[in-house]
Amino acid sequence: MTNQEFSDVATDLLIQPDPDNPRLTRAVSGIDQNGIPCEIRVVEERPLTIYLNAQEIVTAMTIGDYPEYLAVGYLRNQGMLLPDDVITRVDYDDEIETVVVRTERRTDYEEKLKKKTRTSGCAVGTVFGDMMEGLEAVQLPQVELRTSWLYALAQQINTMPSLYLQAGAIHGSVLCHRDRPLVYMEDVGRHNAVDKIAGWMMMEGTTPADKILYTTGRLTSEMVIKTALMGIPVLASRSGFTAWGVEIARQVGLTVIGRMRGKRFICLSGEERLVRDADIDTVPDEPRKGHRK
Repeated sequence: MTNQEFSDVATDLLIQPDPDNPRLTRAVSGIDQNGIPCEIRVVEERPLTIYLNAQEIVTAMTIGDYPEYLAVGYLRNQGMLLPDDVITRVDYDDEIETVVVRTERRTDYEEKLKKKTRTSGCAVGTVFGDMMEGLEAVQLPQVELRTSWLYALAQQINTMPSLYLQAGAIHGSVLCHRDRPLVYMEDVGRHNAVDKIAGWMMMEGTTPADKILYTTGRLTSEMVIKTALMGIPVLASRSGFTAWGVEIARQVGLTVIGRMRGKRFICLSGEERLVRDADIDTVPDEPRKGHRK
């Protein structure tokens, strides 16, 4: 694919990284290995407090973009927003860095907030115990997954302009349809990036059954749980797996594909969805620059 074609793909994205946004990074002076003064861009990290109606739920550390999607997605992935909940308002106050999500249904999760399982996600991700129980009802669709789509997505995503390529210290998650990236979110924690996508999907009424979720981070239990609860049947990454993540993926029938580098990938769950239609000899080697492993 040519540079112009990559540019056209990036333009087609509904949401994509904005590495030129001055609010997301700052210049910091330092000294390099040779003792020479230098200046680099580093990613901002700021708190965002999320309320559900009148109840404070959590304060998350985030880069600060798309706070409404992050709040709605977090609540949805924690089982605090139900699929049929009607959101009446989402209010973001930039001065006090707070989002309030309001629903028609009265909510009270005081007891639920006391019951948590800490996970290995960046920025201290948490999975509430109720999420584990919710997996029993998950039924993911048996859609096909063409290997040609996987190779095309990896090439496109790994070369798109991003905060990672500019400043590093960040993860990305991309919602895709077949070989087309749709929504690309970045954040200091991979779970935040996924929550932003979940929030976008819920607020936009997007169908998950024919989607692929690509992440630049590890395929952990938290990532698998969030993907399954979102109803997305395929989770892919250029990074590796955790044993618990693979075990849960097999239990719920999620296709997980990791270590996607150049011509290579490994599928550890849901192999029955794969349609091997790509000629591997035509797949280009991985570019020098890629996203965070």
